[in-house]
Amino acid sequence: MITKELLIEIGTEELPPKALKRLAMAFADEIQAGLKDHDLPFEDINWYATPRRLAVIVQSLATAQEDREITRRGPALAAAYDQDGNPTRAAEGFAGSCNVNVEKLERLETEKGTWLVFHAFEKGKATVELVPEIIQKALNKLPIPKRMRWGNREAEFVRPVHWSIVLLGNEVVPCSIMDTDADKVTYGHRFHHPRPIRLRSAKEYLSKLEEKGHVIADFEKRKALIESLVNKSAARLKGNAVIEPELLDEVTSLVEWPVAISGSFDKKFLDLPREVLTSSMQSHQRYFPVQSKDSDDLLSHFITVANIESKNKNEIKTGNEKVIRPRLTDAEFFWKRDSSKPLTDFSIHLKDVIFQKKIGTLADKTERVKQLAIYLAPLLNVKKRDAGRAAELSKCDLFTEMVGEFPELQGVMGRYYAILSGEDREVAQALDEQYMPRYAGDDVPSSHIGELLAIADKIDTIVGIFGIGQAPTGDRDPFGLRRAAIGIIRIISVSGHALNLADLIENSIAIYAEVLVKPDDEEKKSQLQSDVKQFFKERARYNLREQGFSAEEVEAVLDLYSDKPCEYLGRLNAVRQFMSLPEAVDLAEANKRIINIITKSSIDHINAIPDVDLFETEQERKLFEATSLMAGKVNGFIENGNFTEAFHETAKLHSPVTDFFDKVMVNVDDERLRNNRFSLLKNIKELTNQVANISKLAK
Repeated sequence: MITKELLIEIGTEELPPKALKRLAMAFADEIQAGLKDHDLPFEDINWYATPRRLAVIVQSLATAQEDREITRRGPALAAAYDQDGNPTRAAEGFAGSCNVNVEKLERLETEKGTWLVFHAFEKGKATVELVPEIIQKALNKLPIPKRMRWGNREAEFVRPVHWSIVLLGNEVVPCSIMDTDADKVTYGHRFHHPRPIRLRSAKEYLSKLEEKGHVIADFEKRKALIESLVNKSAARLKGNAVIEPELLDEVTSLVEWPVAISGSFDKKFLDLPREVLTSSMQSHQRYFPVQSKDSDDLLSHFITVANIESKNKNEIKTGNEKVIRPRLTDAEFFWKRDSSKPLTDFSIHLKDVIFQKKIGTLADKTERVKQLAIYLAPLLNVKKRDAGRAAELSKCDLFTEMVGEFPELQGVMGRYYAILSGEDREVAQALDEQYMPRYAGDDVPSSHIGELLAIADKIDTIVGIFGIGQAPTGDRDPFGLRRAAIGIIRIISVSGHALNLADLIENSIAIYAEVLVKPDDEEKKSQLQSDVKQFFKERARYNLREQGFSAEEVEAVLDLYSDKPCEYLGRLNAVRQFMSLPEAVDLAEANKRIINIITKSSIDHINAIPDVDLFETEQERKLFEATSLMAGKVNGFIENGNFTEAFHETAKLHSPVTDFFDKVMVNVDDERLRNNRFSLLKNIKELTNQVANISKLAK
């Protein structure tokens, strides 16, 4: 098999920096999928990206598909010919689909009869014939919310396309990509080398771009270089760089030839809250802040990454210092204005802003969150007064000038302004923690009031949006309900609070009152509860699978205990240990059998306790004695959260359960005996399923 390296490059105007990495990875994934769909083997595939290009290199790609024999089975012989031996429409239709006459079809004899078949030899297509379609399909599938056109062209992409390369080995694959003719010419840095660079082969793409074109096309290499340059600059300033991963990715997406340049600002601005300074530098200017080597205190320095090797770096430094000064001056002004009055004074604006037109203003939401917070207070060992106060202040900072300019500081500024206003420090901290976790992997609140406020705020939003029929669909989730649900689950799981999701949902619906459900509409209320509970179950399923638990393990726990997030991990770990026991498989199978027997029975009521006087066999008596002896122990283990010990105890039922099923008939004619044995089986099911539904673990 002959193999060559395939290079694909799409040259564009500057691509959106926050989307660049995602686009490049998606492009490579789609190219890979297309090659596999066309049975084109290859060794490896790598993606590359700069602000002005997306590229993929496929290593050791076969230059053609392998030849193959094709066998298609048609209609059975009996259906292929009529009584006179003439081909039926079924036979003619099959032959037509194979582009041959019926006489050219062969016959295949099997144990089940004889069939018409078509045999053919298909020569593999050349890779150059298949690649253009693979590229076009990959580009069409990229996650681009809004595509654009340019000039008088028909092509649509995230940004105008100016050139394209499709190079297999040292030969151009003839095709048109986004209205550009594919070639072997790329372009270097916009300023350092704007001229065309002709490639002899795909193998020299990276080296030639870097050495001649001043472009480091490898995203990860460029990213590592930026991190190194920034850290070295910070060290020269006798500090440490503050490098957030998301900002590092964004800066990597903005430059092709990184050059780190340090700057400084007036030390008086260090009196501002740290988050104000870092937000000004990171979010607005894409600067890396610098902090002391010995503490978290910021220094009056920053590091920017330029996209050009300037002969006069001092001009770039001075220019950036001129840009950051008015930003920080504005922030200082907002800080002084906002802190000149108590945080509560901003609450007057809550009634003027609609949270969602069907469920009211921010004032309405604040009142609902307050009621939920007071309900949750004793469950989380929080004073009701503190819970209510935190809720009252929770949205006030949204109307400060600082948050108006820096929306990402919502909650953070609430904490600062609450402290300045003389509020309790734990209440102030809760104002910041209410938004936690803000993203996947973020910390959960560390204080009980913060946990309480975060849960109350999130459940109010989820229930309200579900109640007005705007639950998330597909990729649409404008209110971030999926993130909110996982946030609640994580908070309860990490904190260990014994909060019941069903109770939480029910209380939230009750607080909304007739805004969502009329008092006498029990059916709608029940449906809303069910929908929200199912939503939480789905998010819990997703979250737990992400943590490495199998589908069977997760289903076993969530089937019975989806309302108890604080017990998820304990029960799942117990399930995992249970499945390592030699008795586990048989017990799971027996449990599934018991559930099937009970489900299929026509008995309306099964007694809670079997009648020992109706036992006819030794196996019934031994099984009842075993369950009776261990019931107390198992219940004790469950109450103390010792789920693994509970499982180990119920595993002892393996022998008596096996003997029972081997020697006792359950569905006997005698109704009293049959019902009594159903009662015994029900006891076993309830005892063995107190940690999880182990029938879900059966093969």
